[in-house]
Amino acid sequence: MRFPRFFAKKRGHRRTVSEVWGSVAEGLFHAGLVVAGLVFGGLLATGVAVPEWRINHRFVEAEAIVVGKGLARRTTARERTWEPAFRLRYETPAGPTEAWAFRGGPIATRARAVALLADVSLDATMPCWYDPDAPGTVVLARGYNWWMWLLTLLLPSALVGFGGAGLVRSIVGWRKSEERRAVTFRPIAAHPHPAIPSCDDLVNSPGTVLRFRLPTSGTEGWNLLGFGLFALLWNTVLTVLAVTAGLDLIGGRIDWLLLPILVPFAVVGITGIVMFVRQLVLTSAVGTTQLEISDHPLRPGGHYDVLLAQSGSGVFQNLTVTLELEEQATFRQGTDTRTERLVVWRSTVASWKDVQLAPGTRFEAKARLTLPATAMHSFVSEHNAVSWRVVVHGRAARWPAFSRGFPVVVHPVAPSPRHAEPQEMSL
Repeated sequence: MRFPRFFAKKRGHRRTVSEVWGSVAEGLFHAGLVVAGLVFGGLLATGVAVPEWRINHRFVEAEAIVVGKGLARRTTARERTWEPAFRLRYETPAGPTEAWAFRGGPIATRARAVALLADVSLDATMPCWYDPDAPGTVVLARGYNWWMWLLTLLLPSALVGFGGAGLVRSIVGWRKSEERRAVTFRPIAAHPHPAIPSCDDLVNSPGTVLRFRLPTSGTEGWNLLGFGLFALLWNTVLTVLAVTAGLDLIGGRIDWLLLPILVPFAVVGITGIVMFVRQLVLTSAVGTTQLEISDHPLRPGGHYDVLLAQSGSGVFQNLTVTLELEEQATFRQGTDTRTERLVVWRSTVASWKDVQLAPGTRFEAKARLTLPATAMHSFVSEHNAVSWRVVVHGRAARWPAFSRGFPVVVHPVAPSPRHAEPQEMSL
């Protein structure tokens, strides 16, 4: 039996780690995430979720008589708390039962706990709920701790999902080269030019004047969505923590660990809201940009009409349409994977200055786009890509400059008809 080597190649004065052992370590890491998610989820479920669910669905309601009162003192290394306790007598199928029940939760000050205890007199009646399987277990209130349920669902699910995906990827890619893994995870489409990206998603929207309306590849919409989701989720967690801290203060308890956390959480939450509102105002003020084209895909040496439609309000100091060629390379630098992009060619299609827009109107203008006869066709592979796009650059008064790209696909020059079919030769 031959074990894999710990080191693969020697580079200068160091040796690179074996890919086999690297795959093993990666698989063990993701397996550990899955186990941690399952264990953490199981602990939260058995310790919080299941008991709360049983209290709200399985416990039986009864009328109890208070036959005793007291204070339960709990001392930890961080604080000392008191909680009002009541001795209850209630009827169960097995007969009269007495048990202690707590009310109000832990309280930081003893005087506050004594005041809550004095509000209930002996021989008073109050509703209670007891466990039919263990009649000695009784509670005085029902409900759900929603933030704990949210924690139970989100954190274990994220750990199991992330770890499971990585574990499957490690197993499927075991002892396979990077090229073979790429073929495994990305099926090859039946296409006459497999290295040229498909333009199906670029020709499925008809234009109002020209033949096709190009989709935008700008990040403004994704930035707006990202800022909005971040602000929503972060401030939801902040609200839950703030409500929890507020309830503790009302109950006379002070969580000295939670209160300092709220300050940086509030700063991040407010910053997220400000960034979302700023992006929303910027997108609304500049307006939408639409671009239509007379034909697609493009061919080297071809001439195409483009229609620019820019909405918004106020004065646009300039609007420029350019045709750009971008090269992309993905490579490994040490243990990191880097992607570099560079615009290697740019040509101005048309430009306009001092465009005045009234609210509810939009600027429309046609231009002629010419692709050079020697242009390189679009190309995409695992590590390299050559992509074409039409870019609209603009600057509105009192707002930052913006650029919105519209990807296009360039096919190779069509073969000449006289070379399309092989010619027969008589001997």
